[in-house]
Amino acid sequence: MFRKLLCFLFPFFSLIASGQNQRSIAEKVDLTSPYGTVYTHLYFLQNDSYRPQLAAQVFRNQNLDSLEAIKIAKRLKQIYDAQGLFVDIDQLPKENNYIDSLTGQAVYSLFPKEMPNVTVEKVGNLWYYSPSSIPTINRVYEEMYPLGSDFFAEMLPSAIGTQKFAGLFLWQYLGIGIILLATWVFHLILSRVLRPVITRISRLEAKTNLDNKVHIWKIARLLSIWLIIKFDKVLLPMLLLPVGISSIVVISLKIIGILLLMFVFLNILKIFISYGVLITQRTDSKLDDQLVPIAEKVLKGLIIIAAIISILQVLEINITALIAGLSIGGLAVALAAQDTIKNLFGSLTIFLDRPFQIGDWIRFSGVDGSVEQVGLRSARIRTFDNSLVYIPNGKLADMVIDNYGLRNYRRFKTNISLTYDTPPLLIQKFVDGLRAIVENHPSTRKDYIEIHLNEMSAYSLDVLFYIYFEVPSYSKELESRHQIIMAILELGQLLGIRFAFPSSTMYIEDFPEKETKIPNYTNALNTADDKLNQWITQYKRKTKEL
Repeated sequence: MFRKLLCFLFPFFSLIASGQNQRSIAEKVDLTSPYGTVYTHLYFLQNDSYRPQLAAQVFRNQNLDSLEAIKIAKRLKQIYDAQGLFVDIDQLPKENNYIDSLTGQAVYSLFPKEMPNVTVEKVGNLWYYSPSSIPTINRVYEEMYPLGSDFFAEMLPSAIGTQKFAGLFLWQYLGIGIILLATWVFHLILSRVLRPVITRISRLEAKTNLDNKVHIWKIARLLSIWLIIKFDKVLLPMLLLPVGISSIVVISLKIIGILLLMFVFLNILKIFISYGVLITQRTDSKLDDQLVPIAEKVLKGLIIIAAIISILQVLEINITALIAGLSIGGLAVALAAQDTIKNLFGSLTIFLDRPFQIGDWIRFSGVDGSVEQVGLRSARIRTFDNSLVYIPNGKLADMVIDNYGLRNYRRFKTNISLTYDTPPLLIQKFVDGLRAIVENHPSTRKDYIEIHLNEMSAYSLDVLFYIYFEVPSYSKELESRHQIIMAILELGQLLGIRFAFPSSTMYIEDFPEKETKIPNYTNALNTADDKLNQWITQYKRKTKEL
């Protein structure tokens, strides 16, 4: 019976002995590797294994007395907890002959970004914290705890303050209440300080007739909250929160601070954009009116992207690895979006070269209309049929564009057809009257006028009417054309000019019992030489007078 009882209890005694053996091994000071040194420092400062004299062994090579070494060890642990820096024990090197690949020395840095000067190094055959770590620890500690790490802990008697509730001491709850109260008071003071400054700026903005007062107040409030967060980050380390809670609080405050700054810059951008709109309204070009909203979208996207990258860095996400992981998928996306990228560069080319402006009448590839809008991807053309044509900017930038809107003068060319029975003298008077019409019209170009009897067509004598209008728009051109054509009709009616149109006339040259219509050229041939010589002499005299 006793033997059976021993066999039954033997596993329990073995388990208890094994646990005690492991605990004795864990409570030994191990300085044979970076893993053992860091583990020794942190293990003997935990609540259930608190032996600061053993934790201080990792600093004993600095010729420090035991009390000073204990103080340095505690300070380093409090810095880790306040900043939410987790030490991943399993990732620490366990080799005694560990060599850093970057420096080629027997040294190891726990947090190279946050605390690069705090390192462990090999001395002889053991690993200790380096001499440069101590001044860095003292400096960081004094910056993080300007009032001391036990500022809140000493506000309550130890018998009351050390009582726990929901994982925190009562003095920590008291500290949280004090921080909240101080935050509220700081917010009131900051609001009163910023109020006259913002009011003065708002009055200045009201003179420019811009709606920036709301944006300025938003900026002031966001900056106030951002400063309050900075203030809270100074007081929070003195709560000595557990590293898990502290890490969450620190990361949350950093992310909130980044988001606040992002909204501050977005509101500042809106103010600058409003000034940009005011400036573009003063220019003659209308294309820069489209550039302002595009610039706003691009800058807003850059601000948001910068905020996202900063948040990813706070969350310790490897951005380089993330980009590399997305590169394969990004290649496929880039191939699919190459037309979009081409259109973006096309829009940039349009804004730089300015081949047209908003409202210009342009013609390209069979499209005839006025420019209504130029966006990041496409341009919108309003045709004269009142339909909308959307064309990608990449294609538009490569096309030959005939811009009627950039014309200094607008041409008007037509042929005025007169009947063949119009006397030459009357034709000359008519041409002189046409010139007078153009020279006295307020919207015509006076230095380039071409009005001549130009052609003898099948059914009419054609007068070339070739002039230019100096008008700003197509509507004004049509109005000027109307005025000119009405004046031509009035002149023709006054002089008795008959305007020709396609027609046919039948002549019966010979008819019984009627006089023939066939002319007799006998007398004309006898006097032709004398008449021709006389006319040539008169014509030469006229040409010399020209």
